[in-house]
Amino acid sequence: MILECTECRTRYLVPDAAIGADGRTVRCASCKHSWFQPPAPLDLVTRAESAGAESGADQYPAPTRARPADSTTPAAAPIAPGDDPDFDPFAHRAPFRPRRNPARRQTFAAVAAGTAMLVGVVAILYSGAPGFATQMGLAQPVKDDPLVIEQYPIDRRDLPTGTELFAVSGRIINKSNSRQAVPDIRAELRDGESGNSRVVFSWTITPERRTLAPGAAIEFNSAQTDVPANSKRLDFTFERGPAG
Repeated sequence: MILECTECRTRYLVPDAAIGADGRTVRCASCKHSWFQPPAPLDLVTRAESAGAESGADQYPAPTRARPADSTTPAAAPIAPGDDPDFDPFAHRAPFRPRRNPARRQTFAAVAAGTAMLVGVVAILYSGAPGFATQMGLAQPVKDDPLVIEQYPIDRRDLPTGTELFAVSGRIINKSNSRQAVPDIRAELRDGESGNSRVVFSWTITPERRTLAPGAAIEFNSAQTDVPANSKRLDFTFERGPAG
């Protein structure tokens, strides 16, 4: 099945078994947003419909004849070959075909489904579907972005002037083996923890340096005053514009 983050619309290809029959909470590796993913809908076929489809698939049904109704023979009574004057023992007859075994077909279907599931897991491990395989413990993290933002605790305090200071800080880490350009950071305050929460306040943080050596890190900090009181969550993302 295909999962799509309700926040940043990043898509992930995962096997149905990873979600389970009751669904589970998943987290987007791109924007760190979490949501509950229900299980994939099942395409059920009743046993009666399956049996009817199999019996209807049989070809060349054996021909039957009925003697015309008269005063001595019931209208629906079949005529034995020796009693029918038109019976030809050398005439072409449909070959006998044994009835299909439903249990055998179900076994083949189960084996095919298991094989498809295994192929899907191998595809995730090979292609490195971002984030989800790592969260499921199936693969190592996929380095889509060599730069990682690490957030420090928020500092909120009242100033002597009566306004509230909202201070944020963190650091940017280059986890790649090459020098990376560092873009601006966008800080967003949202009014809730869910994926449907609204951005109530945002601003841009300019890093102290524009490049980072392999494995290096730089810290950043910023402060705002009089942020909305209904802000519940802080998100940091990179602004992927040209760095000045």
